[in-house]
Amino acid sequence: MKYIKFLIVGILFGIIMTKSEAISWFRIQEMFRFQSFHMYGIISSALAVGFVLVQIIKRTSMKTYEGENIDFKDKKMSIARYLFGGIVFGLGWALSGACPGPMYTLVGNGFSVFLVVILSAILGTYTYGLLRKWLPH
Repeated sequence: MKYIKFLIVGILFGIIMTKSEAISWFRIQEMFRFQSFHMYGIISSALAVGFVLVQIIKRTSMKTYEGENIDFKDKKMSIARYLFGGIVFGLGWALSGACPGPMYTLVGNGFSVFLVVILSAILGTYTYGLLRKWLPH
């Protein structure tokens, strides 16, 4: 029962993703072909909201659900690291037709084939965990 609020937020997120057409492979294809601003508008909105929320978290010293402090640590910039990660992420996005966020929403909308995509994402995350100590960070 204590996690019910997370379930509610997840359901609301799914509804927003569905109604905004962010789960549409057609909209994603339009984005990658630079034929429409629709997805770029959604992504830009998410960046703006994220920026504002991070500033609020930093200025109000918010804590996590468990009461721990939220710390933002500076990371060393590595162009190669971001290029490689972006290429892998983009290839997965283009091949599956979905960003990781809407994958669960797509399953909830009846596209059960995305269970394969979710399992692949979990396998990729597990593989990263195994290889992490040998990768540059």
